[in-house]
Amino acid sequence: MAAQEGKKDVYSVWGVPPEDVTARVKKIMEGLRSEFGAPQFEPHVTVVGAISLTESEARDKFRKACEGLKTYDATVLKVDTGTHFYQCVFLLLDPTTQVVETSDHCCKHFGYERPSAAYMPHLSLLYADITDEEKKRAQEKAYALDESIGSLRFPITRLLLYKTDTEDKSLKSWEKVDEYNLNSC
Repeated sequence: MAAQEGKKDVYSVWGVPPEDVTARVKKIMEGLRSEFGAPQFEPHVTVVGAISLTESEARDKFRKACEGLKTYDATVLKVDTGTHFYQCVFLLLDPTTQVVETSDHCCKHFGYERPSAAYMPHLSLLYADITDEEKKRAQEKAYALDESIGSLRFPITRLLLYKTDTEDKSLKSWEKVDEYNLNSC
């Protein structure tokens, strides 16, 4: 038991949209997965990237980071494509002060330093290793499945603490560890 307590895993903090937006985004994700073959995951905006901690450290840092945080709005700028598996096709979000400050606040509590200087808030639609041509097709299909998705605006009402082994591209080991409902005022 003592060895298990000191075991480190990889954790991330996610901002999640309300149920109606989640359902809408999941329809797009399912459409893309059916064509491009990819693992299933919950729609989310990464607030704190993958960091190695024990579960008790992760839970403690998560609870402290969430205290006093409020619901905040996220606005989609467009469907975009990236250069790696976890940012294949995504909804690029407007990096508003609220969005960036919430991430900065949580990163500080976790002692997390971003690999690149700028935070690029996004909500991934497809995790895959596909060609640039296939990414373009997936991007077009996302708009075909929901033509107004590129102008969606929604509140982030909850933060989740997830165990996210980034070596597991099947995502089968990923699991929710904790959840926090943000204050709405």
